[in-house]
Amino acid sequence: MLTNAQFSATGVDERRRILRDEIDAGPAPGLVAYVEGVAAGWVRVGPRVRQPRLERTRAFASVSEQPWDDASVWAVTCFATRREHRGEGVATALLDAAIPFAREGGARVLEAYPIDPEAGRRPTANSLFHGVLSSFLTAGFREVGRSRPDRVVVAFDLRE
Repeated sequence: MLTNAQFSATGVDERRRILRDEIDAGPAPGLVAYVEGVAAGWVRVGPRVRQPRLERTRAFASVSEQPWDDASVWAVTCFATRREHRGEGVATALLDAAIPFAREGGARVLEAYPIDPEAGRRPTANSLFHGVLSSFLTAGFREVGRSRPDRVVVAFDLRE
């Protein structure tokens, strides 16, 4: 949610305080998946206006159909799955839960920025935190456009 400059200017304790403030202000900035009572994964999902870094990312800003100041547009921006739970469908379950969470939070559109590993470019492990295109398409998102072959903007109309 922080710009690069903001991230660099803050320490771990300050970033924890910023996250705690965001949690306290609500809505929660994400969802946690549990397996047998232990956290197995996380998805960041919330109002896009609360994630100013997105607007500054040309790969997204140049392609999105939605105005950047529209608080009814929410975004799914990152996934994290504990190593021992990878390949078990944790990210899929988190994405499936993010859709009604956004709808119940008042979102009109849910946007995301996945990687398309089929676009000829082999994704790095670090880039996969955005999620993969096929997961979003299976969940009912539609492709809005691409800033380059492997960088996709997708959207889910929550009014339907």
